[in-house]
Amino acid sequence: MSRDRQDAHFVGGNLEAEEAARLLRTTGAVRERCGQLLARARAGQSAWYEVNDGALDDAARATAEATRQRYPKLHVPFHSRWRHFEAGGVDRRADLDRLLGNVPKAVRARAMVDLAFVSVLLDAGAGPDWKYVEPASGQTFTRSEGLAVASFHAFTSGMFSSDKDHPLQADAQGLRALVTDRLAAAFQVSAANPMVGLEGRAVLLRRLGEVMQEQPEIFGQQVARPAGLFDLIVAPAPESPPTSDVAAHDILSQVLLACNGIWPAANAIDGVPLGDCWRHSAVRGEGLTDGWVPFHKLSQWLTYSLLEPFAWGGVGLRGIDQLTALPEYRNGGLLLDTGVLRLRDPGAVQQTWHPGDELIVEWRALTVSLLDELAVRVRKLLHLDADRLPLASVLEGGTWAAGRALAQKERGGLPPLKVASDGTVF
Repeated sequence: MSRDRQDAHFVGGNLEAEEAARLLRTTGAVRERCGQLLARARAGQSAWYEVNDGALDDAARATAEATRQRYPKLHVPFHSRWRHFEAGGVDRRADLDRLLGNVPKAVRARAMVDLAFVSVLLDAGAGPDWKYVEPASGQTFTRSEGLAVASFHAFTSGMFSSDKDHPLQADAQGLRALVTDRLAAAFQVSAANPMVGLEGRAVLLRRLGEVMQEQPEIFGQQVARPAGLFDLIVAPAPESPPTSDVAAHDILSQVLLACNGIWPAANAIDGVPLGDCWRHSAVRGEGLTDGWVPFHKLSQWLTYSLLEPFAWGGVGLRGIDQLTALPEYRNGGLLLDTGVLRLRDPGAVQQTWHPGDELIVEWRALTVSLLDELAVRVRKLLHLDADRLPLASVLEGGTWAAGRALAQKERGGLPPLKVASDGTVF
């Protein structure tokens, strides 16, 4: 090894591992690795699943019907946290606008980026027994909608800000100081209203605060906020003019790079953290990427939820279909409940699995690849093209809603497989 190479290796850590992590942080790698497992399953080589392509039309019809029911005019927005903020027919974005007052677009966008960040990180499964009663409307919400509404009110109350004069923000100091009991009170958690994984949510937000404090060049020199990513992407240098448009994958790349230290999963290559990226013995790849299947579900869910704040801030969006389907309970459940996927061992539904188990890794991989194919069929049924119904809208219309409806019908809303998750995978 040359002296220059040695110096670079010393300064940058394990360059080979860093390059492998960089490759695994792309949606191109997500699709390619997931595609390997779908091709293998279709060839009858999967130990866990059979693929019934004949049922894809059934899944597409269920998705198209859900889309027509939810959006009769077929003006389908993106799948994002902002849909949950609309729960109960309340326009909470307008409420936030009123609280912000007459401020520039960029200031408004920064507040919305902060809100989306903390709300998405709080969006793990709450369990079947938790609910949130919104004081202002008197409405009761559960699951994702309840978590969204509760986090919205926690944000607008200033819970995540360290500055009483600027409550409508999340900053490093405020997040690092977040007390679990205070979060529990905001989410109305009690012995009679238990929430799964409350402590894990608080830990994740405290980790975000620490990561932001350690990266002022990304999150802000004066006050470190998630909104620093907006400034970094839109105007990466003080002397450069703001960009007029941004690629969705550029947002995801910044999220993955800046936040790779917050995920609890210990997956890593030579000490370089990978986050939502898992081993599968049948997956092949170059160098140190061999055997790894990346998903980055929560980071992509966050990216989908940041698209609208960027757009509302006057930034154009492109390449939205570079993002993938989200491999989680509802989308994956749609495929199992419509018979597109069949478990080779029906008894698997009785067991509790972990995110790193190959049965779960493969389920998630098949979900990513099959939903790309499903989207084509759904567009055909709805007579829309990819411009009018991008994947982000197919998910919203869509696969997530149809998967939830089938889960409610088949199992009272429970997922088709039991997974002991830390809240960042599903």
